[in-house]
Amino acid sequence: MARTSSNMIPLGTSLPAFDLSVVADPSSSFFEKTDGLTRISNKDVRDKPVLFMFLSFHCPFVKHIQKGLSSLDKDYGERINMIAISSNSLITHPQDGPENLILQASENGWRFPYLLDPDQSFAKSLKAACTPDFFLFSNLENEQQNLLYRGQLDGSRPGNEIPVTGNDLRAALNAVLEGTAVPSPQKPSIGCNIKWHPGKEPAWFG
Repeated sequence: MARTSSNMIPLGTSLPAFDLSVVADPSSSFFEKTDGLTRISNKDVRDKPVLFMFLSFHCPFVKHIQKGLSSLDKDYGERINMIAISSNSLITHPQDGPENLILQASENGWRFPYLLDPDQSFAKSLKAACTPDFFLFSNLENEQQNLLYRGQLDGSRPGNEIPVTGNDLRAALNAVLEGTAVPSPQKPSIGCNIKWHPGKEPAWFG
C-alpha cells in the first residue's frame, strides 16, 4: 500500500468555492436540483460546521475506517454537515466510479452525501493528498467558513492494531460545537495518495 500524508494546509484557510454533484445518498434537506442533478455548493453548508472527507471505494486505508465513519455519522450527522468526496481519477481507477460509491455508502449505512470531484479541482484547492483526508470548516462570527481542523481521524492504520475510535476528529468536532479551541497538535492523516489524472498532477505531488 502506498502511504501518503496530509499536506496540512494553514488553519484559518477560507473554504474554496465548490459546486459538485451528489452520487450517493442525497438524503439531507440542504440539497437542490440543478439541471436534473443533485448538487451541493458553498451556499448549502453555511448553516452548520462542515466536514469534508476525501474517500474512495478501493483504498484499504478507507476500508479500515468505514465503520468508524458510520459511528461518526450516527453521533454527529445531525449537528454538522458531513460530506464525502471522491476525487480519484476515473481514467486510471474506474473502480472508484459512482456505482461503487453508492454501494459503499449503502453497505455502511452512511446518511451523508458522497460527491464526485471529476476534474479534481476541489481536491487541488484544499491540497488534499490522500484517502482518507479530513477538513473541518466553521464560521467564526461571519458567513465565511474557515478551516479549524485538518488531518487524521485517529492513529489507527491497517495492521497497526490500534482500534478505530475517531478520537482526534471527535475532539475537534466537540470543540467546534462547544465553541472552544480545537486541540493541538493536529496530526496528518495517512493513506493512499489521491489518484490524479495522468499529466495533471499538482505541483506538490511526488
